[in-house]
Amino acid sequence: MTRSAERILDEYLVLCCQEGRSDALACLAERWHGRLLRHATRLLGTDPGVAEEVMQEAWLAILRGIGGLADAALFPAWSYRIVTHKAADWLRREGRRSQVMEALESGNHPPGHPSIPMMVEKAEEEHLLGLALGRLPAANRIVLTLFYLEELGIKEIARVLGTPVGTIKSRLFNSRALLKSLLERKKP
Repeated sequence: MTRSAERILDEYLVLCCQEGRSDALACLAERWHGRLLRHATRLLGTDPGVAEEVMQEAWLAILRGIGGLADAALFPAWSYRIVTHKAADWLRREGRRSQVMEALESGNHPPGHPSIPMMVEKAEEEHLLGLALGRLPAANRIVLTLFYLEELGIKEIARVLGTPVGTIKSRLFNSRALLKSLLERKKP
């Protein structure tokens, strides 16, 4: 497996963080905050202020735990997993369950769940893709967004969601097929 320059840079920054370099942590946070915030927002299905609150807790946990991360290459999956846990903790504290979290656990489609934001509103193909993704069950949507938008590998997604690799492979395969059928229905 070839690693991208971006992944190598992240690994280097993690190693520098483990040596106590605060500048490396600032750079790592700058590189990863947006991605992790999008993940938190998807999981919480709520306003950005709550996702930011969860991200503050997640960054504290990342800061406390980064020294014990044995393999710097595992940072992406490890950090997404922390965000997932912090989002679940927030939902428990608030006595609420988001439709996304319920769907992840049950595999059922939550009725009326909001679609994910469009990456580029001008492009009609992306608009149709966004509409189709919004119609997918949340469990399928999360797997597709982590794989394609966040560019995590199957093993990393399995770590993030705490699900066996085989389940992720199956869910990704089924999600692609479902997305394809939704998109084909929209073609003239």
